[in-house]
Amino acid sequence: MVRNDEFFLRRWVAYYGKELGMENLYVFLDGKDQPIPDWCPGVHVTACDKIPGKVVELDRRRLEFLSDVAAGLLEKYDLVIGTDADEFLVVDPSESSGLAEFLSSIDVRTSVSGLGVDVGQNISCEGEIESVSPFLSQRKYGLLSTRYSKPSVVSRPVRWGSGFHRIKGHDFHIARGLFLFHFGYVDLKRIEARFNDKDRVSGGWSRHLAKRARTISLVSRKKALEWEKWTEFARNVQNLVRPPYAWNKPAMFNLDIVVRIPDRFNKIV
Repeated sequence: MVRNDEFFLRRWVAYYGKELGMENLYVFLDGKDQPIPDWCPGVHVTACDKIPGKVVELDRRRLEFLSDVAAGLLEKYDLVIGTDADEFLVVDPSESSGLAEFLSSIDVRTSVSGLGVDVGQNISCEGEIESVSPFLSQRKYGLLSTRYSKPSVVSRPVRWGSGFHRIKGHDFHIARGLFLFHFGYVDLKRIEARFNDKDRVSGGWSRHLAKRARTISLVSRKKALEWEKWTEFARNVQNLVRPPYAWNKPAMFNLDIVVRIPDRFNKIV
């Protein structure tokens, strides 16, 4: 579900359309004032009544709606993937399989997660993002993030918590070789522009957007560690450790681990 976010939605449609087929994509526009795009033939696009409320309440209602949608789609499909428009569930190219093939090869009892990689702009060496080139050919640094190790893939009806961050009443499992790349912090100028978006300001998003500067700061100043070793470490820790306040969310001892994304990912997203 998106509102005023064509920049990411175009990339989302192109990626998941290639991996899963355009006819298997479902996009919901938050507000009937949003024009139905004419550049995604075959995609199921629905303009909905705008969901009211500030950030927390709005997101709760949004995920209630999308949980109901997913439950309905599971009458037709074996698996349903739920993500935001700036999130991309990616199979490591070393696995030599596409997303549909990979997910079909593993046992998804209730849900499966990709390891969260929060991609940020390293302002010391990376310029403004270009829309015509793959993101991962322009951004090489990411924060291994419990926040984005989301239970994105489900095999039966569930109730997602706000932002897809958890499933109510269920634990989660992070699959080896699967990653969730989050690109919301990929460009400082785009974040600054969102601060001036009237819809987001009125909806109470200013504080949320301000947090995005932290990822950019971390990837810009911390030494990037080796991908293979530290993604394995993060996956093992997050599969085992839970915060005391939420047993169905991952934890990683509040470690800020920045890694360099291997070149084999360059052309994927």
